[in-house]
Amino acid sequence: MEILVTGGTGFLGQHLALALLRAGHGVRLMGRDFEGARAVMAAGAVPVAADLCAEADVLAACAGVDAVYHVGALSAPWGRRAEFFTVNVAGTEAVLAGCRRFGVRRLIYVSSPSVVFDGHDHRDLTEAAPYPTRFASVYSLTKKLGEDRVNAVGAEGLETVILRPKAIFGPGDRALLPRLIEAARRGRLPQIGDGRNLVDLTYVENVVHALLLALESRAAVGGTYTITNAEHVPLWQAIRAVLARLGLSERLRVVPARAALAAASLMEARAVVTGREPLLTRYSAAILARTQTYDISAARRDLAYAPPISFSAGMERTLAALERARGDTASVRG
Repeated sequence: MEILVTGGTGFLGQHLALALLRAGHGVRLMGRDFEGARAVMAAGAVPVAADLCAEADVLAACAGVDAVYHVGALSAPWGRRAEFFTVNVAGTEAVLAGCRRFGVRRLIYVSSPSVVFDGHDHRDLTEAAPYPTRFASVYSLTKKLGEDRVNAVGAEGLETVILRPKAIFGPGDRALLPRLIEAARRGRLPQIGDGRNLVDLTYVENVVHALLLALESRAAVGGTYTITNAEHVPLWQAIRAVLARLGLSERLRVVPARAALAAASLMEARAVVTGREPLLTRYSAAILARTQTYDISAARRDLAYAPPISFSAGMERTLAALERARGDTASVRG
């Protein structure tokens, strides 16, 4: 099968592309900068230079493929509202238009559980949970609007599957753990909330496993599925374990959630004036303070999904990769 992966040069996109190549598929890697994806191209992926903001390029990228994984998105705690809409909504519309124009059989859209996050504790949430009346971030809003577009096109005949992986981590991660670790190194990582909140984190290879299952499952067509490691992890206990492993201080200043949210609100207001990303957003504060756990029964039923790699094993691989990268950097500097 010939498959296009948008966002193919990113963290999840590269892991997915390598798995597809190992499974014998032809892979087209859509992105803007291929410098960091040389290993994937050496394995056989074909680079397709295209920006989700350029509709004509996206349309052309869809020609001659059997399936599209729409992984690419603007995912950030802060940014220009218009840019989120351009990439996450208009970009998705362009991918869907390309699929329809060139007769692509199946589209698998990578969304996020944040589309149903309202800033409060969520326990064992299913896909039946409603969208909030007020979204926690513009990212969440635009991913929800992307889901709307995908569902509408699915009703017209294109086979669509929506996956919502929660908090992806693993070797090559450039956002989740690296941001927390860098904040800790700079002494700018407080514990937000009472530290008892549970979260579902998802090892990247488990997400890839679910994505591969979604390519073939008939039962999943038209469905939306939350993907996690199926383990409810005490977030701040896990963060402290990571810091200890990396030789960083586990002693974190405790900031009540309400105080953190108030401070983040002020930081956001200042950021609007200065144009500089705030140290903390209300969305990030809520994500770090609230319980967010999910029921993945639907994915187990329709995708036959069961996470093959446990949280502890996945974290061990991730930390080993971080230590190797740190050692390589030290050797270069030395």
